[in-house]
Amino acid sequence: MIYRILFSAFVLIVIAFSCKKSVSGIDGVFLESEPYILDYGNTLAAPNLPADNPLTKAKVQLGRMLFYEKSLSGDNSMSCASCHNQANAFSDINQFSIGIDGLPGGRQAMAIVNMAWNSNGFFWDGRAATLREQSLKPIQDVLEMHETLPNVVVKLSAKTIYKDQFKRAFGTEEITSEKMSLAMEAFMFTLVSGNSKYDRFLAGLASLTPSEEHGRQLFFAEYNPGFPNLSGADCAHCHSGSNFENDQYMNNGLDIDANMLDDGYMNVTLNASDKAKFKVPTLRNIEVTFPYMHDGRLTTLEEVVDHYNTGIQSSSTVDPAILNTQFSGLMLNAQDKIDLVNFLKTLTDHSFLTDQRFSSPF
Repeated sequence: MIYRILFSAFVLIVIAFSCKKSVSGIDGVFLESEPYILDYGNTLAAPNLPADNPLTKAKVQLGRMLFYEKSLSGDNSMSCASCHNQANAFSDINQFSIGIDGLPGGRQAMAIVNMAWNSNGFFWDGRAATLREQSLKPIQDVLEMHETLPNVVVKLSAKTIYKDQFKRAFGTEEITSEKMSLAMEAFMFTLVSGNSKYDRFLAGLASLTPSEEHGRQLFFAEYNPGFPNLSGADCAHCHSGSNFENDQYMNNGLDIDANMLDDGYMNVTLNASDKAKFKVPTLRNIEVTFPYMHDGRLTTLEEVVDHYNTGIQSSSTVDPAILNTQFSGLMLNAQDKIDLVNFLKTLTDHSFLTDQRFSSPF
């Protein structure tokens, strides 16, 4: 009798597990709607998240599913993750990402890192005021995923896995593009990087090599042409604070006026003084987010340092502090440039690049 009871219990467990997998399709989809506690380490300040989109486990999981969902594209072949690879800090190593129709985009895909600390618009030109607004634009872009939001809603509504998860996240099975954007925003807010070697150095848990330390000093020291031995690279002028960015749009001297092919922030503000200004990106994980600049014209960190050292071009909208270095350069010698690059590599957060919480749930 005891064996019959145990066998019956085993059969019920197997049936229950099989049913769960057939409905969910992925592990971890059955999450309760309890708060998601954001872990931002010891060096980042608490972010100011939107009050109308509180983080919950179910909503973050839904956003994670949508981020990796290929049904968001017109031919079901491309997801957000297709152009935002975790190993590259959710950026694309191609100069321009290729959409479903084989057409290249016009700008280099930005890294998705510490979005919770950005409040002054998204994309290189700031055309999306919020992260939730940003999340829907690539879906509708004819050069990227080339799909419509109504079609996406239809496709997702045909899948039990999504109806179930939308209900867990929002209390109803109804799928809308607004709910999609809130879920994807929630997931992207959780993509927090704050465990680099430099973070551990600040916490007293790691030591910098002599080269990295000299690079750190150059990074934070101001440009001072009157005292070359004391002059630094002045990187913190733009890449400041714990997130190594200033949430602003700036012209960093890539082109003279006649060669400006991209109006940048001016497309949004319609102000000529914003021509060729682009979002200042975080330098966290900069080692793996190549190529660099809004158009991916520079392929290595060494080229980036060379640009700021001796390659600044004068234009009507270039930042004055950057323009100041045009004639004398930053006065960095060969070893200085090596050391600066070595310091920038200490901003790589290897745990972020491999964190299973951010990987595909499928």
